[in-house]
Amino acid sequence: MTQELLLIFPFVILLLSIAILPITSSEFWTKNYSKISISLSIIVIFYYVAIDGRGFKITHTIEEYFSFISLLFSLYIVSGGIFIKIKGKSTPLRNVILLFVGGVMANVFGTTGSSMLLIRPYIESNKYRLKNYQIIFFIFIIGNIGGSLTPVGDPPLLIGYIKGVPFLWYFKNLIYIWLFAVAVLLLIFFIIDKYSYEKIKQTEQDSVEEKGERVKVEGIWNLIPLTMIVLSVLIQEPKFVREILMLLSAAVSYRLTSKAIHDKNHFSFEPIKEVSILFFGIFITMIPALSFVSENSKNFGLDKLGNVYWFAGVLTSFLDNAPTFLNFLTGSMSSNNLSVDVKYNVIDFANNYSVYLKAISVASVFFGAMTYIGNAPNFMIKSIAEHKGVKMSGFFEYLYKYSLVILLPIFILIWYIFF
Repeated sequence: MTQELLLIFPFVILLLSIAILPITSSEFWTKNYSKISISLSIIVIFYYVAIDGRGFKITHTIEEYFSFISLLFSLYIVSGGIFIKIKGKSTPLRNVILLFVGGVMANVFGTTGSSMLLIRPYIESNKYRLKNYQIIFFIFIIGNIGGSLTPVGDPPLLIGYIKGVPFLWYFKNLIYIWLFAVAVLLLIFFIIDKYSYEKIKQTEQDSVEEKGERVKVEGIWNLIPLTMIVLSVLIQEPKFVREILMLLSAAVSYRLTSKAIHDKNHFSFEPIKEVSILFFGIFITMIPALSFVSENSKNFGLDKLGNVYWFAGVLTSFLDNAPTFLNFLTGSMSSNNLSVDVKYNVIDFANNYSVYLKAISVASVFFGAMTYIGNAPNFMIKSIAEHKGVKMSGFFEYLYKYSLVILLPIFILIWYIFF
């Protein structure tokens, strides 16, 4: 146990590197982030394979990573083949509508799919007055909170569905919380965006394209492979068929999409390369942290609703939200003498202990917006925005300037009103 606790340090070092080095040593980080991520991963891999003898943990994690990156890579490739142009001024109201539509779409195409599909047109639409807060609210709503109504929306909910939670349970039980969170965020965004909008000089409007089609879409046929990727998420057996279908869909999309569309989207492989390497490091180095959480889940007092909501939320903010959901679901069900591996037990828990499942689901999805690494789309959105020239907040600035100031009070209100 002591050795495994010490092995949490590579994870902490990687998080601190992601948080600090891009700000303090940008050039060094750009050249060496892959070396840092891989080196820290090797330490953990060596321990579990050569010392601990539980190499299966590495194998299992690499399988999970392969599923994760196959989905992210495929959605990135296919969305890069769809060019959406919105002409005219990006007014605060229009931004609110786009964010709301994206939040709804997140339940159909997933938070990752909707984010990849809409982030480029959102940036282009706001380019004459683009601020990083606009990207951060995009992360809040479309990258995270929006996708809390269906199992397709976010990986934790998909795990619940696989274990036995009915497909429509999330919509029936979380719709009011979803509406409250999205409405409050959109209201706050509108106030901030309206203030920013009013400061734009009239002369800057001359560069905004007003003529022609309001919305122009090219490569719309890519919605077919996009839909195939989303539907393939529901496939469980045989092993790796899901990932093969995703990657084949992406390959077909990339091969058949014209270079002109990729050029218009300023498409490059650099953002997905960065995310792939960093998240490989995150997946591997967080194994000891997840093991500690799993082995001590019952000590968290998961028979108390407040502990379930806040512990799951805090861990989701810094660890992968899918295993956090499963660990807390397992612990909470165990405290009520139910097994997560028995399907009718899960259905019983969803019906008779619904408030606990609601707390775990909300915490696992909503709190993913608290940091850049809380959910898969967050870092990808940040990376795409930066490659398009947006100066994004660093890890700590994101925390103290946005998530702690805006999200945390909302999450406290959600706790007070609904739990």
